[in-house]
Amino acid sequence: MSAPKWGVVATIKAPVRDILDFCAHHIDIGAHRLFIYLDDNNEEAYRILSDHPKVRPTLTDDAYWKRLGMKRRAKHQSRQFENARHAYGRAHDVDWLTHIDVDEFLWPLGRPLNAQLADLPSECLCTRIRPVEALAGADPDRTHFKGYSLRQPKRRAETARIYPTFGSHLNGGFLSHVAGKMIYRTAVEGLKVQIHNVFVGDQMNPGQQELEGTQLLHLHAKSWDDFIAAFRFRLKKGSYRSELKPNMPRDEGGLTLHELFTTIHDEDGEAGLRTFYEEVCTASPILMDRLRAQGHLYSYELRLADKRNRHFPDKP
Repeated sequence: MSAPKWGVVATIKAPVRDILDFCAHHIDIGAHRLFIYLDDNNEEAYRILSDHPKVRPTLTDDAYWKRLGMKRRAKHQSRQFENARHAYGRAHDVDWLTHIDVDEFLWPLGRPLNAQLADLPSECLCTRIRPVEALAGADPDRTHFKGYSLRQPKRRAETARIYPTFGSHLNGGFLSHVAGKMIYRTAVEGLKVQIHNVFVGDQMNPGQQELEGTQLLHLHAKSWDDFIAAFRFRLKKGSYRSELKPNMPRDEGGLTLHELFTTIHDEDGEAGLRTFYEEVCTASPILMDRLRAQGHLYSYELRLADKRNRHFPDKP
């Protein structure tokens, strides 16, 4: 029996080089098909991606939304849902599909991803890939990442030790999600994709297992400049928006990231945010020592430029 084929769907609004890095990395680790939905009128990216046999790019212009019989959704999360649904209907040549973002990179640990998927029982319709979150650092060759414990009581205790100033307000010390992303079987009637889960009818994540042999490398705030550039959008519409739940129970003093960041900014301005970033998101010797002591430090050579040059030669 041949190894299963897998693919990626992503809704992307990013510079061309970031898009090519994302695509090249996943082609390099074995993706059979990439469904890339360009969330702006990025004709340069569309032209380059169209030339690669493994990539199916789509310009999500007015004509695209008209073909789907709807207006362009105002929230980017809603556009992601619609594009993921559209890709699922086209994913006839892959056995598994995952919906991830341009700053997320699948990272198999030793064994190829298709071999890991082949091990899953037939009743497992989806499997969860847990994230690690990038730390900013000066090392040009290696990117350091922080992880967390799955068990909540242990996670809380460790987070308080690793991040003594802000850890009580953070889930595992992460700015982004700890839920990870799903990779799910194709050709399942009635399967619907959400950001962190899938549904078949009323059943959420049927047969779900943890895919322990793969991590999701999340470059959520890989530099201070990236963090502050995205801050206001994320605070208003993205992963720090006000309607999201607090990371800790309210009766234990839990705050949402929106509340935490708003409080820091109101009291200390951008300097306060920089202090937060230095403790939580920077690969300082003291933070790396704390993470290492808890078994939550990971370091990888991503070599994104090499992969981009290999799969998209002579491109920006």
